Amino acid sequence: MAPTMSWASYLLIHLVIFSWYVFTLSANCSLKSTEIHPGAKTFGGRWKYLTFLNLVLQTVFFGLVVLIDIIHLILPSKSLKCGVPLLLVKLRDTIFTILAFPIGTFVFLSFWSIYHYDRELVYPTFLDDIIPSWLNHALHTIILPLALLQMYIQPHRYGSKMRGILGLAFFSAVYLGWVLWVHHAAGIWVYPIMERLSPVGLVIFLGVACITLAPLYLLGEKLNHKIWRSTAGSAGPQKKKKK
Repeated sequence: MAPTMSWASYLLIHLVIFSWYVFTLSANCSLKSTEIHPGAKTFGGRWKYLTFLNLVLQTVFFGLVVLIDIIHLILPSKSLKCGVPLLLVKLRDTIFTILAFPIGTFVFLSFWSIYHYDRELVYPTFLDDIIPSWLNHALHTIILPLALLQMYIQPHRYGSKMRGILGLAFFSAVYLGWVLWVHHAAGIWVYPIMERLSPVGLVIFLGVACITLAPLYLLGEKLNHKIWRSTAGSAGPQKKKKK
């Protein structure tokens, strides 16, 4: 287990991760569209891809974490237990537990599962000439180790299971509605796999994808509890209890 860390150590690690996400986001946005894959130039732009939404989510989350680290380094400990600092910590935990960890893990698992089954369903071969290999792994692979690292070095307070799962359900409903609207408005499916499924198959595929998020939320809660044993004092450096 990692030893208890100071806020300065947290800041250093989080600055590196945040910088990495900013760099990755910039690289993703600088990709040029082609006739074969117009991508961002089609209806909805990059915002119709869950991978891009997750990239923005992770960037915003770690930006918030860096801000919290700086505040804890500057302000005296007494003023951190109430007001804005406490609200920011609660916001950090809410974003990580309900969105950042489950969605990041889902992107990793769903992408590589479909990719190894038939990459043409999710990441056609011609994309190798458009998206560098390192960027593909930055978008679909490194997200999980970074989420696990964040969980390992810093405890997060989980709320009620009902609240967490309902939050994920709301996100799923909004994104699903967005995907269907893109198809309705522009006649295109966000992912190649959707074009090859029958109406019944599409309903099953989307339903399974949405239901999968709930176990991932519970997995995050279990891992957090296993690592830290207690969610008390999640606002800052905290010693892990020995077995």
